Amino acid sequence: MDPQTQSCQNPACPARGQVGQGNIHIHSHQEQRYRCARCRATFSARQGTAFYRLQTAADLVTLVLTLHCHGCPPQAIVAAFGLDERTVARWLARAGAHCQQVHEQLVQHGQVDWQHVQADELWVKRVGGRVWMALALAVPSHLWLGGAIRPQRDQGLITALVQQVRRCARRLDILVCVDGLASYVTAFRRAFRLPVYTGRRGRPRLVLAAGFLLGQVVKQYAKRRVASVRQRVVEGTADALVAVLEATGTGQGIHTAYIERLNATFRSALAPLVRRGRALAHKVETLEAGMYLVGGAYNFCWVHASLRGAAPAGARRKWQERTPAMAAGLTEHAWTLRELLCYQVPLPAWVAPKRRGRPPKHARPVPEAVAA
Repeated sequence: MDPQTQSCQNPACPARGQVGQGNIHIHSHQEQRYRCARCRATFSARQGTAFYRLQTAADLVTLVLTLHCHGCPPQAIVAAFGLDERTVARWLARAGAHCQQVHEQLVQHGQVDWQHVQADELWVKRVGGRVWMALALAVPSHLWLGGAIRPQRDQGLITALVQQVRRCARRLDILVCVDGLASYVTAFRRAFRLPVYTGRRGRPRLVLAAGFLLGQVVKQYAKRRVASVRQRVVEGTADALVAVLEATGTGQGIHTAYIERLNATFRSALAPLVRRGRALAHKVETLEAGMYLVGGAYNFCWVHASLRGAAPAGARRKWQERTPAMAAGLTEHAWTLRELLCYQVPLPAWVAPKRRGRPPKHARPVPEAVAA
């Protein structure tokens, strides 16, 4: 137990979400509890993790979730471990909600510097119909930026995805490559606009960010097969687009190869996404929980051979394996799934409530004495 890495978990504490303030002390080693010297409240060391108030051994839960994010159907997990289906579903929902919080804090905090982004959508069968899942990827680091699930492949699905991409961005002069869906053009143009202040009254005019590039891969189908492929520059120039591709080393022309590969990874890692499979999901919430669990493991736990770099001097190995989070500068080592589930998500910093009306008499400044 290390109090220096903890923050107060009391929502009413003014020191909540602040690490290294010296206000956290060990309350009980046996019960794994901390105590805040500011608000005098105690909290569990597991609070803010996926194992909070969970009675089952963490090793068993981690093993089950590891099988989940490697494509094992829930029916096989239930048969192998003798668990109840509702218990396994509850663990998946808990892990998915936790991985979503970790993703929003570490990835979607506006500090990711990526120059080339690709987005695509895929359909998913579920009991009673099918839904659409849209995913986005930062190509240089292979970092998964987020996803959205909707019943229809419409403007709402693409807008929800683009808003997540916008929250990840540190800068807006990027290249975006998508397919021929017209909703991408509208959504990106709306999300990547900046206000131009002229000093006049009224709402400022919104202009697309300088340096923003958008390209589309338009496919023509005949008898359910691709007949032709056309590359279309929507925003920017072809020379600027090629310059970004050469600078990042991600191809020669407009393409969506990286996001298509990510779609294949998600289909192999999440059982309901397998084509012609029997492990269909009953609810959209189950698909969303699985998406964030697989996305968190993909970003922080799974190493990629294409991301490896030269090992430091004196190391035993010639190459150093890296995860997308390591390539993006978010972490320094490859996490285990146990580390991902045990990552403590701190509460947002406390903000003093605004007071309406006149301040009380004892809080008013004392006027200076007027010289006679």
